[in-house]
Amino acid sequence: MKSSPHSGPSGQHVSKDADLSPRAAGSARPHLLVIEDDESMATALTDGLELEGYDVEVQRDGAAGLERALKGEFDLIVLDVMLPSLSGVDILKQVRSAGRQMPILMLTAKGQEIDKVLGLKLGADDYMTKPFGFMELTARIEALLRRLGRGSTTSDEYRFGPIRVVFDGQEVWNGDRRIELSPREFDLLRYMIRHRGKVVRRDELLDAVWGYDDAPLTRTIDVHVAKLRRKIETDPQNPEFLLTVHRVGYRFMG
Repeated sequence: MKSSPHSGPSGQHVSKDADLSPRAAGSARPHLLVIEDDESMATALTDGLELEGYDVEVQRDGAAGLERALKGEFDLIVLDVMLPSLSGVDILKQVRSAGRQMPILMLTAKGQEIDKVLGLKLGADDYMTKPFGFMELTARIEALLRRLGRGSTTSDEYRFGPIRVVFDGQEVWNGDRRIELSPREFDLLRYMIRHRGKVVRRDELLDAVWGYDDAPLTRTIDVHVAKLRRKIETDPQNPEFLLTVHRVGYRFMG
């Protein structure tokens, strides 16, 4: 099955430090995972989405699709409900239980209304019923990426949830309210944004943000992350964007 490899951080947020616009020449393109067992449908989706500027990986088996969804770095998943070995609903449930928050658009057949409702309740972001028009599919994908802060922005801004980050001015806004960050907190947030979706180890953060090659006080990271969460998270005790990876470090999912 035709697929395209992912090379580096993907997404459509852009900054002067790392231009990640999906349509910009030479930039990383949004990386999509398509889990679809029908060969003709999978081929059509791959060819069409790649022409629209996306990198596409296809999995035609439910179990294999789940493994990639949990281990790979994807901007969005297109997920069929009816799959061999493991249903799309089961995949959705396990992906959300694992804390993966990339948008998921589910594909259902006519007569699968119960699956649609269940999928949305379990955390699917949208669904389409087969047969569907390709232009509508791409429009919905673009809308999901924009809605979740992964759409194109100006060359110096990044958005996630209600938060807007202006890199040039080192400003962070929640709607019309400016959030006051220390220079270190801003550098920490910027580094996590640039490595969105990846697990970043504490020692890597100490080296990149603090400039320490070998520092024993990794607790410094935890203290700053806790402060940053209080400023950018709606519920700092149950963070949505800046997640802890136990005994390793952190992952930014904004």
